[in-house]
Amino acid sequence: MAGASHHTLPLPSFEKPVKALIVVAPYYRDIADMMIAGARATLESVGATHEVIEVPGALEIPAAIGQAFRLSNFDCFVALGCVIRGETTHYDTVCNDSSRGLTLLGLQGVCLGNGILTVETLEQAVVRADPKDQDKGGGAAAAALHLLALVRRWGGAKGNIGFRVPGSVMLADGGDTV
Repeated sequence: MAGASHHTLPLPSFEKPVKALIVVAPYYRDIADMMIAGARATLESVGATHEVIEVPGALEIPAAIGQAFRLSNFDCFVALGCVIRGETTHYDTVCNDSSRGLTLLGLQGVCLGNGILTVETLEQAVVRADPKDQDKGGGAAAAALHLLALVRRWGGAKGNIGFRVPGSVMLADGGDTV
């Protein structure tokens, strides 16, 4: 639709500190740096602290976030990278599988924002990455913050969601014991 406006939700506020992890695949360093700048600015605007780690490519981003979710104490995650279409079907694999991996993590309760650009040209990537233009790094950070605000609003993770081990007993606090 020509002339359609885009609505951006105001950022949530937090009573408790927020610790975020930015996971970036810096294959296109200039694009990655712009996206990191946008994500940092958004996180810092709500008082969040953050760390940045780099992984070799977009396919490694979901694995790194999954490991950090299980093994560390981050509240939310920002996935940043850029995939530009080439001459082979590798583009489709990277785009689909990195997105699927992040979606599966989100469905498991990980508060994350997907800022992996999937574009046809470097020029398209620059427009999307630039904090003064589309600021997709900042948008990914905002998405992670919004999901975290919902988790905190609803009381945090309940744990043991899904199937119970046969023979387990439900505890009064909602946990399982075998």
